[in-house]
Amino acid sequence: MKIAILSRNARLYSTQRLVEAARKRSHSVRVLDPLRCYMRIAAGAFEIHYKGRALRGLDVVIPRIGASVTFYGTAVLRQFEMMGVATPNSAEAILRARDKLHALQLLARDGIGLPTTVFGDNPDDTADLLKMLGDPPHVIKLNEGAQGQGVLLAEKRSAAQGMIEAFRGLYANFLVQEFIREAKGADLRCFVVGGKVVAAMQRQAVDGDFRANIHRGGTAIAVRLTAEESLLAVHAAGVMGLGIAGVDLLRSHRGPLVLEVNSSPGLEGIEAATGVDVAGAIIEHVAGRARQRVVVSRPRRIKRRA
Repeated sequence: MKIAILSRNARLYSTQRLVEAARKRSHSVRVLDPLRCYMRIAAGAFEIHYKGRALRGLDVVIPRIGASVTFYGTAVLRQFEMMGVATPNSAEAILRARDKLHALQLLARDGIGLPTTVFGDNPDDTADLLKMLGDPPHVIKLNEGAQGQGVLLAEKRSAAQGMIEAFRGLYANFLVQEFIREAKGADLRCFVVGGKVVAAMQRQAVDGDFRANIHRGGTAIAVRLTAEESLLAVHAAGVMGLGIAGVDLLRSHRGPLVLEVNSSPGLEGIEAATGVDVAGAIIEHVAGRARQRVVVSRPRRIKRRA
């Protein structure tokens, strides 16, 4: 099996682990910087070149596309899809997940529980917008932030209004959500691969912070999910159309709530916390999908009567 990993940095932990897992299973694998891929688009003919040579014969491409290169990275991934290369996460699925507002709208439409969220543009509507949300504290987050960046907590309504004005002054798109106090600064990261939760950890924010992201100093331990939590994580990944996803849940008085669905979840924290070979699960999933595509696309032979 010939596998490509779209990643800006081959030395990142997640990228290295995927390479190791692929080679351990006797697959051919190479890391491609998506910004060095360039395309030719013509009627019925798609090409991708990399550092002066055409890329051909790939069976699977695993996208590890950072938020800063979403537009170009998904364009490259879409080109691979047009060329018939299998991928666990399509370009469109990644774009859905990266747009937090769109993702929440899709999850809510499917009846998935999540923190109540409001969104508006005009400053004249801010007071009523916050009234729709309810009493503070309020969480204000950038629509395309990652790893806890651009996420603020407003303890009072006046603070929320000030933060909203500041974000609007920067022409930033943002959401305002209810604060789930009973979660006590903890969330659950559920790693979904091929419709199954292969590993899960509980992340706890440091004292004085409410963001449980490990990149923000949070700690993590392995956790056993309830059946309801596992089903919810798989459901949320399915709504986004993601074969590989990190689904973040909050435990609330009204049951588990989906906080976010990540299309390019990191492996380091969850492998360290759980001891699970998540990279291996990913490689086995994508290789299995690629083999299924070959079987399905292979033409059937029709026996002729003598």
